[in-house]
Amino acid sequence: MGILGAVIIGLICGGIASALVPGKTPGGLLGVILVGIVGSVLGKWVFGLVGFEASWFVGSILIGVAGATVVLIALNQIQGKAIGHSPRRRLPN
Repeated sequence: MGILGAVIIGLICGGIASALVPGKTPGGLLGVILVGIVGSVLGKWVFGLVGFEASWFVGSILIGVAGATVVLIALNQIQGKAIGHSPRRRLPN
């Protein structure tokens, strides 16, 4: 798979993961693509460790979405946007 294929797979996986995880994806379209690419690599590595390898397109997308979702949740946690938590509000004195 070439660079263009990685970008297309990254865009698909990152876009689906962005729709699944609440909050904004940092970096706009480029951020979505990077999250998708990093997630695809992470997902392929983790699923490879347990002996699962996708040899078809839909399987690769599912693995990539799983990895991109983990990456996006980690990014949100690092940025302080805990999932399901609203910012603290000050009570009036």
